[in-house]
Amino acid sequence: MQKYLLALLLALPCLAQAQTPFAYTVKGKLGNLSAPAKLYLVRGMSIADSATLKNGVFELKGTADAPTTADLVFRREGRLVSLFGPMGDRTRIFLEPGTVTVTSPDSLAHATITGGPAMADYLRLDASMKPIIARMQVVGAEAQKATESQRQAPEFRERMQAQFDGFNKEIVQINYVFIKANPGSWASLDALLGMRMLDVPQYATVGPVYAALTPELKNTPQGREYGAMVQSLKETAIGQPAPIFSQTTSDGKTVSLADYRGKYVLVDFWASWCKPCRAENPAVTKVYNEYKGRNFDILGVSLDDENGRAKWLKAIRDDQLAWTQVSDLKGWQNAAAQRYGVRAIPQNFLVGPDGKIVAVNLHGAELSATLAKLIK
Repeated sequence: MQKYLLALLLALPCLAQAQTPFAYTVKGKLGNLSAPAKLYLVRGMSIADSATLKNGVFELKGTADAPTTADLVFRREGRLVSLFGPMGDRTRIFLEPGTVTVTSPDSLAHATITGGPAMADYLRLDASMKPIIARMQVVGAEAQKATESQRQAPEFRERMQAQFDGFNKEIVQINYVFIKANPGSWASLDALLGMRMLDVPQYATVGPVYAALTPELKNTPQGREYGAMVQSLKETAIGQPAPIFSQTTSDGKTVSLADYRGKYVLVDFWASWCKPCRAENPAVTKVYNEYKGRNFDILGVSLDDENGRAKWLKAIRDDQLAWTQVSDLKGWQNAAAQRYGVRAIPQNFLVGPDGKIVAVNLHGAELSATLAKLIK
């Protein structure tokens, strides 16, 4: 879990804006290392430049259309086998007009980095998260020391999950506070895009954060795309009428959300390939069995595609999902998911008898507690 969250933090999306390209330089010194030691500049899923160290000195150059994040990856043996392999010795930088300077006595892990305004902002944000990362590493080390039987114990897994959920919330909150305090920083737009990987966006949370950004950032391609998502979230926020949609069951029967008017219905977006979804299904089943026949139902909407049809049906059987399941088998392009602005799963919307959205993203004990309050 520790490595997974750290990987997410290192995989935040890069930024790009259609404007006049600028030149950037990344240079510095890593101890007194020489060949075969090599440094790579990775942008997105490709290597933008590389340099073999000579007495520790290196220089990387390139152009970009707008300030953007990139990864520096250091390999003592020289060869970068795969961008998808172990993280190894790497650090994130912000490319912008001018020079980023990286100096260290031995490795990127101990490097001092200087650069322009975006780089400075990024480093401030990164520094504010380091205490949380350190605590997360301690918990991760505890999990790694546990025996296999301990790891499989429900109590142990629940305790670990609760702690990492807490770390996740702290990181998300720090990023949102930073964005509001720095509405014109490219680091803020980068952080806002990255938080989609750690926090399922909800209008009440991200709406005000996005609104605080400067017009310049909102007008970038990424800013406009995020703005469209915010508008979609606004239309599916708590209190709004739930968008009506119709999709088919596995046997070809058309089911509409309108068919559930007059009762509480949980619109549950999931997929057979989604491990968190499958892990949550037992809890959803428990709630369904407790409240079915009490003015409550569930409508499952799968984001499987046509090639995954058989796996979708098998997952329904294996997980013993007794409620109605529909899909247009278009994967992430599922029409209902598009209307509801779904960009991560599991995700759900609780719709009231009047057809308005009552709650969003209810999971585990929170789902059970909410239904207990609503359904007597």
